[in-house]
Amino acid sequence: MSPLSGSVFVFFNRGRDKVKLLWWDRHGFWLAYKRLERGHFRRPGHKQLELAELWLLLEGVELSARKPRAVRCERVA
Repeated sequence: MSPLSGSVFVFFNRGRDKVKLLWWDRHGFWLAYKRLERGHFRRPGHKQLELAELWLLLEGVELSARKPRAVRCERVA
């Protein structure tokens, strides 16, 4: 993978309470850093993530918890 391809590279520390994101735009490299006050990030393993999955991961949502299921909704008049 080339850093110039538009990919975002994600790096966690051992304690998984800090994460760094590295990506390229037309002006140069960007580095974002996030540190949690408590808790830790749930690392999804070595796989490619969609952008929406990355944002959920950074918000603390565990991606591998369960499969989504259909919810039955009834209309209320």
